[in-house]
Amino acid sequence: MTLKLTNTLGREKQEFTPIHTGKVGMYVCGPTVYQTASIGNMRAFILADLLRRVLEFTGYEVKHVMNITDVGHLTDDGDEGEDKMLVAMKREGKDAWDIAKFYTTQFIQDSEKVNLLPPTHMPRATEHIEEQIEMIKEIEANGYAYKISDGIYFDTAKLENYGELSGQSLDEKEAGARVVKNTEKRNPTDFALWKFSKDAEQRQMEWESPWGKGFPGWHIECSAMSSKYLDDPFDIHMGGEDHIHVHHPNEMAQMQAAHGNKEANYWIHNAFLMVDGGKMGKSLGNAYTMDDVIAKGFEPLAFRYFLLTAHYRTPQNFTWEALEAAQNALNNLRDTVRSWDAPVETVDVDRFQNILNNDLDFPGALAELWNVVNGDQDSSMKAATVLKMDQVLGLDLAEYVSRPLSIPKAVSALLEKRAQARAEQNYEVSDELRGQIQAAGFEVKDSADGQTLTEWRG
Repeated sequence: MTLKLTNTLGREKQEFTPIHTGKVGMYVCGPTVYQTASIGNMRAFILADLLRRVLEFTGYEVKHVMNITDVGHLTDDGDEGEDKMLVAMKREGKDAWDIAKFYTTQFIQDSEKVNLLPPTHMPRATEHIEEQIEMIKEIEANGYAYKISDGIYFDTAKLENYGELSGQSLDEKEAGARVVKNTEKRNPTDFALWKFSKDAEQRQMEWESPWGKGFPGWHIECSAMSSKYLDDPFDIHMGGEDHIHVHHPNEMAQMQAAHGNKEANYWIHNAFLMVDGGKMGKSLGNAYTMDDVIAKGFEPLAFRYFLLTAHYRTPQNFTWEALEAAQNALNNLRDTVRSWDAPVETVDVDRFQNILNNDLDFPGALAELWNVVNGDQDSSMKAATVLKMDQVLGLDLAEYVSRPLSIPKAVSALLEKRAQARAEQNYEVSDELRGQIQAAGFEVKDSADGQTLTEWRG
């Protein structure tokens, strides 16, 4: 049962072999904490959580590192525009440090809602300025950096295989680059390692360096922090497919220039999450968040279930109808497992694991879960099997297996009042009572047969 993963570096499915027997080092590009993470962002983090669970399920000890970008990420990947933290500072009229703290806390809370395992380390860029400066010094000493008026830049022409991760040569990347706004750059693909503070700019996040006061570029933080917390190189680097053409090639270039390796052996990327068949974006008004999901009456775990229904390398289309289908499926699953007997101690889930080992086939794994649920096994055997599968799927089914729904008298009374309100077509009162029922921890659904209750875990 060998795990096979599609490695973006080489673009082929490969057998996974860790550097150290029984141990895996994994780095995940985390959020830029200047605004609330979107559900598109969350697809990458949930995939990382799922892969970690698969690895631990297989018996590996996983060291999982995810960074927090709280400085240096400019609004333009070509090193133009403003630092996103400054953008948030102007937008909200708050201290940049307070903004970073607020959105970091919010991200951690959202992560808990979709049942992400906490990373082994969650380093912040602003807490590792020294490490970033040291790596830039190494890059410079090895002849890959140069200084211009606004900062220290990486000379991509010095690296023969720059762009290998994206599948493009340097010439192809330069031909496809946007019009160069910084005419001092030697090559269009060169990127900032350290940016100087502008005289007219009021920065709250800046540091002294051997080159002048300023702040690190976006890419250097990941190289420096992965090098600190993991092997050099390490096993697996993860992120969304938007990182394939700029951020991750630049990380790889920095590590090659500084330490002579490609940073990681396996590069795993998830495809974009679309909305209603199109792009997701703030300007389009559809960069939904976990708060939006909850406000629509859905549980964050229903979103996790929704993501399990598509392969991670396939663009997935989000609609509220699709999320409703996921919520209903999750509710049906919970209602089914409640009536089962207590689980037995040991079960065989080899078929489930073989499905997962084929490039993380979570749609297939979810289908196998339902095969067990609808199968003719003894319910105690089903319970044990489903709970073992859920160690990977992360749907918190242990809260429901062999635990019949207990409805408090107060909630039953609210349910009766709501039935009466609906009979009188007083839908305003009906909606108000629905809210009270939800506040008590239950979700009410209406059908031709009347009202049904499930537990609400928003």
